[in-house]
Amino acid sequence: MNGFTNKDFETFNINGLDERMEAIQTRIQPKFQQIGESLAEDLSKKTNNELYLHIAKHARRTVNPPNDTWLAIADNKRGYKKHPHFQVGVFDDHVFIWLALIYELPNKSKIASAYINHFDEVKNLPKSYVVSLDHTKKDAISLTDLNKSHLERFRDVKKAEFLIGKHIEKGDPILANGDELYQFIMDVFEQLLPLYQLAIDSRDE
Repeated sequence: MNGFTNKDFETFNINGLDERMEAIQTRIQPKFQQIGESLAEDLSKKTNNELYLHIAKHARRTVNPPNDTWLAIADNKRGYKKHPHFQVGVFDDHVFIWLALIYELPNKSKIASAYINHFDEVKNLPKSYVVSLDHTKKDAISLTDLNKSHLERFRDVKKAEFLIGKHIEKGDPILANGDELYQFIMDVFEQLLPLYQLAIDSRDE
């Protein structure tokens, strides 16, 4: 298993859409393929449900090169954005590991209500976890700073999102060791499985 190197992070300093996309496709996507196939297989076993790997293609972009790129694992073969999904991705300064619930979700309010009702379970995750309220932005808040108003906004505002997981900063030695990194990612996803299942159950009600 291959980890991530400084060269992977430097991809996002390359100017030009075509040039940066070529670097994403040659440097990062083969790693996503390798990591993602194993994640899809392992998470399928743990959820007792077939999960599928999707690798971001950034196909709609015509001018601006992407600031990050990611893989997604979801229970739908055709797409992931309308479904609760797991993500691993790269910005220029960190790797993110998310359970992602983004604005395309058709049953977002149901899932948000379930999370509000199980708020103690959300807050019971390790304090090192972080939350993003917008998948396009780098910044995240500490789990300790999360309160119910964030989830109420996720429920009530159409474009609001909720992603929970961990960041690994560029330069962390674990990134270079593919096997250790994979185990770290799986540990995060295993801790997020109850929230994933809650989202799936709420979606399907």
